[in-house]
Amino acid sequence: MTTPQTERPAAGSGADHVHGQRLLRNVALLLARYEVRKLRRTFEEFERDILLPILLGEIALHNLGELENGHEKSERGSPAEDDQPCDQRVLRPCNAYSIAAATGLPRETVRRKIVRLVELGWINRRHNGHLYISSDALSRFGEVLQSRELPELLAIADQARRLMAR
Repeated sequence: MTTPQTERPAAGSGADHVHGQRLLRNVALLLARYEVRKLRRTFEEFERDILLPILLGEIALHNLGELENGHEKSERGSPAEDDQPCDQRVLRPCNAYSIAAATGLPRETVRRKIVRLVELGWINRRHNGHLYISSDALSRFGEVLQSRELPELLAIADQARRLMAR
């Protein structure tokens, strides 16, 4: 006799479909709880302005995009001279226009938020308008990702796998 936790409906039955739907709902709830906790923390860490992390993330992803697959430019001089993030690697520049296009936000909104990110020291802006994530932002948010976000996400993934294996 099987226990209710290990009992599985017969393959191809309507009960099998219901079981699958319940399983997907439980996994979706796990992920939703994680996302809401993450959004709340992010909201507080970014002065209760949810657009700041979106824009910082877009700028960082744009800057670091070539490093993702081990591709690095050999040019010098892209990041601000006094702030060489990523072990002196050259980052791919972006500007307010490209970030507005990437996010779908109005350019003026993006421009205002970038001013705030510069004031916070998380973005460096060159005289030509090129934007780069600062080493302070990489350090601060990289540590958060490694110490809190990534382990929590991996734990949620493990929970989801255990649910799916039942």
